[in-house]
Amino acid sequence: QVHLVESGGGLVQAGGSLRLACAASGRTFSSYCMGWFRQTPGKERELLAAITASGGRTYYADSVKGRITISRDNAKNMVYLQMNSLKPEDAAVYYCAAGGRYTEYVGPALVYDYWGQGTQVTVAS
Repeated sequence: QVHLVESGGGLVQAGGSLRLACAASGRTFSSYCMGWFRQTPGKERELLAAITASGGRTYYADSVKGRITISRDNAKNMVYLQMNSLKPEDAAVYYCAAGGRYTEYVGPALVYDYWGQGTQVTVAS
């Protein structure tokens, strides 16, 4: 069992930056791949970035590649998403998730087992 809690969301102006954080409970955190997703009403949840348990591999969606960076600190049970050059279309609820235990693959095919409750990001023009 892994419990995930996101933080760092809020209101930001277009072109600004935001750093999201995900705090995980449980001693097994370091054995899971971690991903960041976003979702708006009426749309499918979109995978933005993922990182292997060791932090050795990362994945980024084409829609946000170059503007976001995923990182993790296993000693602190934390994963982060740095977002820059935010656009109004980036407004969404952002979720972190854990999956692919003991797997060193990250990408669209990875299955996630645990999800946080999300943090709201609003981008003002």
